[in-house]
Amino acid sequence: MQSKIFIVGAGAAGLFCASLLGKQGFEVTVIDNGKKVGRKILMSGGGHCNFTNLNVDANHYLSQNSHFCKSALKRFSQWDFIQLVNQYNIAYHEKEQGQLFCDNSAQDIVNLLINECQKGRVTVKLQTELYDIKQNETGFILDTNQGEMVADKVVIATGGLSMPKLGTTPIGYKIAEKFNLAVVPVRAGLVPFTLQQSLLDILSPLAGIAVFANVATKNSSFSGNILFTHRGLSGPAILQLSNYWQLGEPIIINLLPNEDLTLFFATQRQQASNQHVKTILAKLLPKRVIESLIELQIIPDVSLKQLDSKQQHILIKQLTGWQIVPNGTEGYRTAEVTLGGITTDALSSKTMEVKSVPNLYVIGEVMDVTGWLGGYNFQWAWSSAYACATQMKD
Repeated sequence: MQSKIFIVGAGAAGLFCASLLGKQGFEVTVIDNGKKVGRKILMSGGGHCNFTNLNVDANHYLSQNSHFCKSALKRFSQWDFIQLVNQYNIAYHEKEQGQLFCDNSAQDIVNLLINECQKGRVTVKLQTELYDIKQNETGFILDTNQGEMVADKVVIATGGLSMPKLGTTPIGYKIAEKFNLAVVPVRAGLVPFTLQQSLLDILSPLAGIAVFANVATKNSSFSGNILFTHRGLSGPAILQLSNYWQLGEPIIINLLPNEDLTLFFATQRQQASNQHVKTILAKLLPKRVIESLIELQIIPDVSLKQLDSKQQHILIKQLTGWQIVPNGTEGYRTAEVTLGGITTDALSSKTMEVKSVPNLYVIGEVMDVTGWLGGYNFQWAWSSAYACATQMKD
């Protein structure tokens, strides 16, 4: 008789794992507290789902054990998931830095997962909230709002705490604590920064303006668009940096990373020395950004010929090394992922099984593996689910 497997969470990792197990002949049930499956998938990538990245490798993931993700990523790579997408004739396109998005809708990926689950005769129970898991001699008893459910094996695919409007809960971490599994402290990741009110008063009128920049902390740097918002700073480069930023730490913004400003000013002195510095810099930056930088006394409100070499040196230093100390982040409300989670030390990197609790497995975002922005977290969902499903035995 085949094992009864319950998967907690009908997101990317849970559904993919369920489909693979179902097609192997296991009796699989997915439970989820939501009204529909794949809620986060549908929200992702502006509704187009950045389902993987052409450049996936372990260096794009954060974890206290940087080696943990290597095995799973190797066994089920981006190319494997792309092959599955191609089998369903899902149209997709590449954006910058290898990011792959659906042409039509994220619903295409959800439909793929639903179809794969149907092939495996997977049962999905929605609006089913898990309260507790108890272990007995033969397996597990799941205490839910729909009554008790009995399982031989349980896979925790509950995700993190980001996007609470989608119904995310800390149940995965509570289960971990119940079974004495350490949880690496969690916090919002891939999340916009908020700013002190005094700075926000000057920058908030720029909301909606994006500029290409390099942003850095003491140990990390990223290049890409930064977006001014009503609360602070967002955009791809900021979101990437947020995973590495610590509260109270300054960030350094190079507003013109691709410009040789010394050469630029030398050329402009020859051509337009009577013009204002702000007029000349408008060739490189949006005018409204320049106005705010003047208010912040980063750009002097003088003509180019009034700008001596010392002032020019200071100006270049300010434009390429603008230092800001964020007030904090917008938190889980707008975060794309959750950093931290169930420690990988408690898990087998080959099977995703909890070492101390046979037949209990952990996959996806709920564990301490977090990818960069750009499809890496979805790839971890696919890869960790595959590692779990293909190694599971009766």
